[in-house]
Amino acid sequence: MSGFGPFETLAALAPQEPPLADARASITDGNLDDGIVREPTRRRLEELPKAHLHLHFTGSMRHGTLLELAERDGHRLPEALVEDWPPQLSGADEKGWFRFQRLYDVARSVLRTEDDVRRLVREAAEDDKRDGSRWLEIQVDPSGYAARFGGVTAFTDLVLDAVRESSRDVGVGMAVVIAANRTRHPLDARTLARLAGQYAGRGVVGFGLSNDERRGSTRDFGGAFRIAERAGLLLAPHGGELLGAESARLCVEELHADRLGHGIRAVEDPALLDLIVSRGIALEVCPVSNVALGVYSDLTSVPLPELMAAGATIALGADDPLLFGSRLAGQYATMRAAHELNDVQLADLARSSIRASGAGDEDRSAWLGEIDDWLGQ
Repeated sequence: MSGFGPFETLAALAPQEPPLADARASITDGNLDDGIVREPTRRRLEELPKAHLHLHFTGSMRHGTLLELAERDGHRLPEALVEDWPPQLSGADEKGWFRFQRLYDVARSVLRTEDDVRRLVREAAEDDKRDGSRWLEIQVDPSGYAARFGGVTAFTDLVLDAVRESSRDVGVGMAVVIAANRTRHPLDARTLARLAGQYAGRGVVGFGLSNDERRGSTRDFGGAFRIAERAGLLLAPHGGELLGAESARLCVEELHADRLGHGIRAVEDPALLDLIVSRGIALEVCPVSNVALGVYSDLTSVPLPELMAAGATIALGADDPLLFGSRLAGQYATMRAAHELNDVQLADLARSSIRASGAGDEDRSAWLGEIDDWLGQ
């Protein structure tokens, strides 16, 4: 289920810090001879090899690129995307979600040419490489761009060509997850599932279901997911974020999810969480967006330690950096700070992300070795 592999060895993005063992060797019970308490040196998270499995297409756009493209075409943006960026958001009710979706649609409207699409993909690859990502799966609903780019097939061809080109030039493995929109008819999802199946093994590694999980019936999308399942694609629907654990359960039982987009609220149902762990279903946890949309009050409330303690497979993701203001390494940094995670725990999260990815076995093995090297610095 591989996409496009990396085409160059990724060099360290910053000078290496002293080995943690050396720092610890000078500490006795946390104190040096001068009586000052010091923490051991913490490794740079931008150098931690990782995979990025939850990044939406338009949501990956750089803020500066949004402003530049809008100015080029005389497109007036709402203040929430200009002076008030990143916007104050909430997904707690339909009104809040409508505002979030409206801003996303406004951002999507600035993509007007093939070069715009290629630029977005390339910059997403560059940003991920800077954050230490070895593998990026970018999620897209082609039907949202079809009218401007000649139909769903033509747009998918364009995205896959841009992904292939960016992967080669930037040196990050890349693939695509085609996602249906749960606010549209389930028959549209079947069409997209067939489209995704046609590209299985040719850059598309997965099939998803996105948008407000409070809309539509999850069961109604089962047919689309059976099509994708027969094509050998990873199944990665959104669930267990805006709604509670029952939303995640439906994705597991009705859609046969291999990964859950978010899935964070599975923690509210211990039996469900046990099921997820036993099946090895990965949770694509996006802490910053969880807080921005009001799922949790603050970063310390995101129940990442509980998921880790349960043995869940977790892949931290940035979701929509354009709207939430934080990219991949920022998710690791916020969780390190909020929950006092040590480097071994952070490395375990990175390993989980790589193991849950659609990358090839050889690449995954190599990147896992690089994580060991990171810990050995």
